[in-house]
Amino acid sequence: MSVAGHQPPPFFKRGPAPLARLTFFVIVSLVLLGVDLRYRYLETARQTVALITYPLQRASATPADFLREVGSYFTSVSALQSDNARLHLRQVEAAGVLLRQQQLEQENQRLRELLEMKERQSARGTIAEVLYSARDPFSRKVIIDKGSQQGIAAGQAVLDDVGVIGQVTRVFPLMSEVTLITDKDQAVPVQVARNGLRSVVFGAGGGALELRYLAANADVRPGDTLVTSGLDGIYLPGLPVARVTRVERDNVYSFARIVCEPAGGAEQHGMVLVLEKREAPLPPPPDDADKTEKPAKGKKR
Repeated sequence: MSVAGHQPPPFFKRGPAPLARLTFFVIVSLVLLGVDLRYRYLETARQTVALITYPLQRASATPADFLREVGSYFTSVSALQSDNARLHLRQVEAAGVLLRQQQLEQENQRLRELLEMKERQSARGTIAEVLYSARDPFSRKVIIDKGSQQGIAAGQAVLDDVGVIGQVTRVFPLMSEVTLITDKDQAVPVQVARNGLRSVVFGAGGGALELRYLAANADVRPGDTLVTSGLDGIYLPGLPVARVTRVERDNVYSFARIVCEPAGGAEQHGMVLVLEKREAPLPPPPDDADKTEKPAKGKKR
């Protein structure tokens, strides 16, 4: 018996078979995929669904983003505080050195004026960014984003905040090629800052340098700093170039093998400074004695 107002459940009413339903929906899906791939009919529907579900996606990702941002914030604050403390300490330590350097520069300027010596050329230049390394795997060259349009010329010295890293060897309108001091074809005249011993440092490949043509008994020790001597007319004197890491002396050979490492980040840093070309020294004034004509010889009485 059925309850008033209710029909008995359709026990004997059956729809399509499950296999038929599966086949039907597979066919419909394939048809929709083909039509969408061919005619892009469902692009609007897809965009509408993506627009509707975007708030839900953002809401579900908000807790993870919040936790990630909070962790990044505290990490950044801690890193900034440590960097600030380290920089403040370095500033305090360097304050005395900077004050003495200013005093020494003033004394040097007064002495040069007293001795009527030529004033040293100031280190002015153009800041550039390293774009990429050269394609030649056997050379140490980089490309910077400044060229002839910015006043860059071949032969200019390139350095970073620590020391010399190379020299401009090729110039294009909007970029330039810099040959690093670690290249095998690059040579820089240097002198040992401790005793003033002059020599030439060559690139040894693999990020190393080699100080050549020094006698086996030369006064060079590991840890010595090499600075530019300025004899080549390209690099200003006194710029840090390298630090001696190993000295090998053998009585069989006349010269010592001295291995150095670059002072600057020759193959690391992304920002460099291209120095202006050194001013050519003026020729010495002609001797007054050469200008005066010799007096005519008197006649013999």
